[in-house]
Amino acid sequence: MNDDVRNILLGVIAAGISAAIGWFARTYLWRRRLRRKQRFFGLPANSECLLVVHRAAGGTGWTVARRDVFALLELSAIIKDCGANAQIVAHDAAEQGFGERTEFCIGGPVSNQRMAAHLRSLLPGIEVNTDSEPGPDRGAFRVGSERYRMQQGTVEHVLLARLTARQEGRPVFLASGQHSNANHAAVRYLARHHTRLARKYGNNSFCLLLKVVNSDAYGPDVVELVADVTRAATSPAPAPKNSHRAAS
Repeated sequence: MNDDVRNILLGVIAAGISAAIGWFARTYLWRRRLRRKQRFFGLPANSECLLVVHRAAGGTGWTVARRDVFALLELSAIIKDCGANAQIVAHDAAEQGFGERTEFCIGGPVSNQRMAAHLRSLLPGIEVNTDSEPGPDRGAFRVGSERYRMQQGTVEHVLLARLTARQEGRPVFLASGQHSNANHAAVRYLARHHTRLARKYGNNSFCLLLKVVNSDAYGPDVVELVADVTRAATSPAPAPKNSHRAAS
């Protein structure tokens, strides 16, 4: 074997080793990211989760509202990536506790009874105005002593929360908005920013107040983080002091 042949063989071997190392490194990083994602969402491979939605108004039988379908599509991609399975349940049929399976609950407390129960039990510092009569405070959020009003199509608020009853239990994710478009926006925000949220909060509970800007023009895409309201939301509600209009 002359020097040229030996150099070619050594080059091929070196290239093969480099390719193998690169493949193993990429696989390791991909698996690590997947494990972090599974831990954050509480969705190990082959696990089960619940998607809880309200029934569309005026529908015959059980019909999921159109914007909720869009939110479910966003969540289905996450669930598929984690290798888990989902069951869609109507809000008034999910008569079970939480912590055994990951749950994604979508909708406001008026149309979603399970959301109303979660807010009462897990986020007592949040009050949602459920008046049916038109008025400036209709649908407004009160978080602690602060009030956030809605201007439909211009400014809509939504609560995005990850909550656990115990450290080893599976989480429940809440997306409760002042409008169905805001629910979709919260789910999209979760899908886009779950890596940063997992890095910041780990497996701990959190509650974020988001603002959807000009949804008539931009749909669920333009979302701003108003505040991390975890402490206020999980504490008993104080007497109201200040009032903030949606545009402020």
